[in-house]
Parts: sequence; C-alpha cells; structure tokens
Amino acid sequence: MDIKRVFLIVLDSFGIGYEPDADLFGDVGANTLASIVKSDRYDTPNLERFGMFNIDGVTCRDSKNAARCAAAMESPIAAYGRLQESSMGKDTTIGHWEIAGMISPEPMPVYPEGFPEEVLAPFREQTGRGVLCNQPYSGTDVIRDYGEEHMRTGDLIVYTSADSVFQIAAHEEVVPLEELYEDCRKARAILQGKHGVGRVIARPFVGTNASDFTRTRNRHDFSLIPPKRTMLVSLTEHGFDTYGVGKINDIFAGQGIAHTTPISDNEDGMNKTLALMDEDFTGLCFVNLVDFDMLYGHRNDIDGYAAAATLFDQQLGQMMEKLNDDDVVLITADHGCDPGFPGTDHSREYVPMLLYGKSVRPGVSIGTRSSFADIAATVLEMFGIPESLDGKSFWKEVKR
Repeated sequence: MDIKRVFLIVLDSFGIGYEPDADLFGDVGANTLASIVKSDRYDTPNLERFGMFNIDGVTCRDSKNAARCAAAMESPIAAYGRLQESSMGKDTTIGHWEIAGMISPEPMPVYPEGFPEEVLAPFREQTGRGVLCNQPYSGTDVIRDYGEEHMRTGDLIVYTSADSVFQIAAHEEVVPLEELYEDCRKARAILQGKHGVGRVIARPFVGTNASDFTRTRNRHDFSLIPPKRTMLVSLTEHGFDTYGVGKINDIFAGQGIAHTTPISDNEDGMNKTLALMDEDFTGLCFVNLVDFDMLYGHRNDIDGYAAAATLFDQQLGQMMEKLNDDDVVLITADHGCDPGFPGTDHSREYVPMLLYGKSVRPGVSIGTRSSFADIAATVLEMFGIPESLDGKSFWKEVKR
C-alpha cells in the first residue's frame, strides 16, 4: 500500500530515559516519562496500546494504571522503538534538525557568562536601545526582576539559558511587537558564524508591575537556516506537500515548509492537526507540541506535564478514528526535559518512536536506533524518495 500522508508529531521534550553519554551533559538519572507516570493525572491508554511501555528500557510499574498498561503490552497495535540522539546537543533546534535528517556533530554556542560585547555593541547600535540582564535566566524570573526597569528605560531585556538561544523580552506597550520582531531579525543577522546560536526568540510580556507581568502568546522564534539538506526540502523538491503545525516553520527558518499553521497551545495544535486531516493532500504534516517543554518541563511541573500527556492521548484517540487507510501517524520527541530532575534545563534522553496505521505491522520493535535521523530516512522511503540523508530507514522492518 502506498502512503499518502504522514502525520509526524513531536511531543516536545518527551524523553524516555537518559542516554549513555548523559554524563557529558550532567543528565545521568533523567527520565521524563518515569517522572510523570507517577502522577495521578497521568492516563494514556492509547499510548499504552501503541507500545510506549514495550520500548526498550521503559516500564509502567510505577504508574497508577500499571495493570492496564501490562495488559496493553501483550498486544501493541503500533510499531515501536527508541531513538538515541547523535548530534552534540539537547536543544529544540538540533533535535528537530536531526529528526529531519541532519546530524549536527558540533554543538551550537552557549553563553553561561552572557553575550560578549562584540555581539551586544552592534545590537545596541542597530536597535537604538540599551540592554538589561545579559545572563542565563528563567523567562518568568527575568521579567519579574528586570521588567520594571525595562518599562522605565525602554532598554531590552536580553538573556539566555543552557540552550543556544538569544532571548529578548519586552513589554508590548513599551516595544511594539513589530519593533521587537525587527530587533530579533537584527540580532539574527549579527548572530552568525561562531556566534550562530540556534534561535533568537522574541519574548513579549504584559502587565503593570513585577507582581503581574505575564508572557504573552506572541513569542516568535528566528532560527538559523539549516546548514544541510533536510527531508522537508527533499519532499518539496519531489512535489509533496509539507505542512508545519506549531513552531516547525520557525525551527526550520521556513526551509521546505509550504504551509504553516500557528497554534496557541497543545490542545489547539492537535485540533488544528485534526482539521488538516480533512484536507486532501499528499505529503507530510509535521507537528510540534511545545507546552510539554515550555510550560511543564522547564517549570518542574510534574502534574501539569502528566495532565498534558493525558489530554494529548485523548486527542490521539480522535486522530486514530480519522486516519485513512493510506495515512500513518508517527509520534516522537526532540529531547527530554524531566520535570522531576534537578534544574530546569533540557535533559539528554532517548526519545520514543511509535508508528501506527493500516500499512504498519503491529507489535514490531525496531529496538534502539542510533539516530533521530532514521525518522527522516523512513519518511522519505515511505514516499518512494531514494534518499536517506543522515539516517537509516526502518520502513522495511515495519511495513505490512
């Protein structure tokens, strides 16, 4: 059976256990899934049926639904496995690039001491505004601590994290959104070469004082253009449709994305994906659900993360009902962000691979694969494109 549509869903940060090189990243012991299954708010019968808990190294013994989970493990309805990241990083950009077939052997630059003057001087000159903070910071804490000074002075709040990001926070009534976005474009042009961070991120907020400052949904990411070919470019060159839902378009700087659909949250992202299932297209729908990471992983909110997984599972059930015989859905992640692990940063973890559809043999394990890029190779083979990029396809192992 020929595949007409692939729905590739990235549960942003849904790791399933630390990788062998986690010691290089300070992440030995991290396990996002193991942290959230203990919550009373975790309930994912569809992921269980797919084979999430059949994957190497994954167990449901600590789940409140352990008995039901064990029963589901007897006859999983999807193909399943785990993927190890080959790229030297654990951030969103590198993770998605690898899913799309591009391994990054060198890490992107990070700035634990803040950005150097050779970056900030041209930034101040080109924006006409000063800079506050310039150090790693929590996004909610930074507006609490610097927001009032920003409102008095008009200076931009520039901060980073453990990831390769240059973030600019500004009050929407002090710096209009279009000006903030233009400031980000100027920063993006400056941050190239040795200072080529993965993303420049606009972080607008509202409120009257430190006690009620709140980030808005008008965040926008300005990513590096992928330096190598991805499956998105290959698909478009071969005449296939490419849809990006959520921040996919931002992550790939628009490269290879024919249609983009912004979302407000995970639930909206799945609702819009369900709506796209009513469209007649041939190709890939690439979805990112960022709330797992942004709202729960980074904030150490185990129950919130668990509840988000439960809601996704319910919407996955709706997706299963709408799948055509020549559709497949592939669920994975781009890194971990264990809400029960010390700190608030991403974690170096394996990610799941769950592949479901009429054309997929149920209950097939692909074991542990050495790269996220195997997803890209598999998607391209599904569509008959003779190109593997940096990955190795597992399609022949799992197709009916």
